[in-house]
Amino acid sequence: MAFATRQLVRSLSSSSAAAASAKKILVKHVTVIGGGLMGAGIAQVAAATGHTVVLVDQTEDILAKSKKGIEESLRKVAKKKFAENPKAGDEFVEKTLSSISTSTDAASVVHSTDLVVEAIVENLKVKSELFQRLDKFAAEHTIFASNTSSLQITSLANATTRQDRFAGLHFFNPVPLMKLVEVIKTPMTSQKTFESLMDFSKTLGKHPVSCKDTPGFIVNRLLVPYLIEAVRLYERGEASKEDIDTAMKLGAGYPMGPFELLDYVGLDTTKFIIDGWHELDSKNPLFQPSPTMNKLVAENRLGKKTGEGFYKYK
Repeated sequence: MAFATRQLVRSLSSSSAAAASAKKILVKHVTVIGGGLMGAGIAQVAAATGHTVVLVDQTEDILAKSKKGIEESLRKVAKKKFAENPKAGDEFVEKTLSSISTSTDAASVVHSTDLVVEAIVENLKVKSELFQRLDKFAAEHTIFASNTSSLQITSLANATTRQDRFAGLHFFNPVPLMKLVEVIKTPMTSQKTFESLMDFSKTLGKHPVSCKDTPGFIVNRLLVPYLIEAVRLYERGEASKEDIDTAMKLGAGYPMGPFELLDYVGLDTTKFIIDGWHELDSKNPLFQPSPTMNKLVAENRLGKKTGEGFYKYK
């Protein structure tokens, strides 16, 4: 009887330990790597919802520009949110900004963070090297996430020793306004990590959706082939770009036609995505590059940011 009792106690203790180890991570401290538009937006929404944030980039000048952009964005939010109480709006801005610190040394700040969100250049080698380096300095419980829109999360996770604590966390631009976040679970991502990131996304006031590690996840996997097919329709001379744009706006209720959207996003960005997918699966008809887009990118006609893409801009 005593033996049976001891076995039961051990069993209960093991179950308790397993339950404790499976407990979700409550994300309080966030490190955002990359002070560009996406990184700054992620830092802003995290700080505005009660998280302590460290924003990291290569130079103090970049970080100063990022902080200035965050402040301007926050003041727009405050003006709308606290229209009847400007003083409360000012307090909201100051409190949020005080929750964001900056650093040019990622390795020195990740030791005490719960979540690292990477939002740097879309380059597999550069991202992998970053994660491999930070893996040595981050705490054991720290979750790593990439905001990539087109690269394989599994490939990035394999650069670390924490594949179970690695996932995709894909935000949309502009981050403060767009409600959607795609939470990408690789075959190695633990349920604990996945649920922790779903909860974190909700605390930001976002609506998370789940997707496996498939090229483009949900939105871009559907959106990019649609954009490329619009270009093919135009290449074949079957409709003008103006009529295709008008048809999709009036017939499908889209706010922008495909050519307007391509110019807004940047033709180089879309080309980068489709080229990457073509490399992964060259026989997939959806992933075939567009000669017209390749020509425009080669001529540096990238869309609104260069003044000309499929359309001209003043």
